[in-house]
This record gives sequence, structure tokens and C-alpha cells, in this order.
Amino acid sequence: MSKFRSDFSKLIEKFIEYRKASGSWNEPCYGLNIKLFDHFCADNYRSDTMLTQEMVDTWCSKRDTETKRSYETRTRVIRMFIDYLQCRDLTEVLPPAALRPEPKTYTPYAFGEDELKRFFHECDSVQPYLGRQASVIRRFTVPVFFRLLYSTGMRTTEARLLRTENVDFKHGVINIQRSKGYDQHYIAMHDTMTSLMARYNRAISELPAVQGLFLPVLQRLPLFQRLGTG
Repeated sequence: MSKFRSDFSKLIEKFIEYRKASGSWNEPCYGLNIKLFDHFCADNYRSDTMLTQEMVDTWCSKRDTETKRSYETRTRVIRMFIDYLQCRDLTEVLPPAALRPEPKTYTPYAFGEDELKRFFHECDSVQPYLGRQASVIRRFTVPVFFRLLYSTGMRTTEARLLRTENVDFKHGVINIQRSKGYDQHYIAMHDTMTSLMARYNRAISELPAVQGLFLPVLQRLPLFQRLGTG
């Protein structure tokens, strides 16, 4: 059963299929916002069977509670959807205007050597809760996950969505297939990180929680997501 309710929901579904096929779909962001847009149109424009300019302009008007950046996040998928329709001569509706986001004002913080030592000491000191499978897995995950970020400069999303088959444990190379802007690239690990990743992969696979019947399913999940950080 479709989660969309508007009269143009079939077009939304085809649009999503197209974006997923091209490897450019972010379900937590795009999926949520286009679902909200679809429900808004279904609830407020019941007599309209096609996408209209009023629907877009009303939904995409900037809210008093929004920053330019959050407005851009909410409306980006609507522009993408309209572009998809226009390229196929399926609509004459104009996309909402993009707003230039406010400049970031935060200052990056550089950890000192002592701070890093204390941080990784805490990572290595995670204690599992007795009888809680997720916390046992997290005990394995946390020390490796943060060392991978620190030693390679990977984005947190890149590491979280990393799949086991995209890690070359022999040559120490990571194939990043899902990144910001969907820019595929490669990252070389230090020998010590390669060794740690290989030992980690072996150790986690030997846990009773990931053995037997569930192993084929778990192995298809992103490396760190199946190990408790997703």
C-alpha cells in the first residue's frame, strides 16, 4: 500500500524510483519531506487532481520558525520533483526559489593530544549492560568507529553507511560509494587501522548475535549499522 495520498502520488513514486536508480536518494530527508508535501496537498486540495502552483507556493513559503538552511532542507526535494516533471513535459508548475543559506558562524575546535588520549580512553572503556545485545555490540563498535573517523578524515555518514564489501582489508583501501553529493572516491587507511578493521570484522562476526540464521541478512547491512551505530 502506498504511503502517498495525493492524486499525483504515482508521479511521486516514479520520481523516487528514478532517484534511487541513479543512486541519489536520501530517504531520511527527501523521503520525509516529500511525504509531508504529499499529505499536505491531499488534505488541503482535495478537488485538484494535478500538481498546482498554489500547492507549491503555499507549502514552500518560508516559515517564521525556519532558518534559510532549514527552509532549503525542507523544500529541496520539491524542486527536484518539479525538475523531474518539467524534463518530461508533465507540468508547467515553477519550482520554489532557493534561498542563499546563512554563513556558518561556528569555529572548529582542535583537540589537544591529552584530550584525544582521554577521548579514546573513554571509547575503550565502554561497558555493556548485562543482557543487552545492542550494548555488547556497541562495546566492539565505538573504539573502531571513532578511530576510523580520526585516522582517515571520513565523514560520519560515510563511515556509518560503509559496507563490508567496500573495504579492501588486504590493501587497506576503502571505497566510498555514498558521500556528500554522491561523489565516489577512495580512502587509504594506515596499516594499523587496516589491521584493526580486519580484526574487528572477524571478532564481530563471531558474536552469537550475528551467527546462524541472521548472518546473511546482517552481512548485507552497512558495516557499522549492523554493529550498533546506525
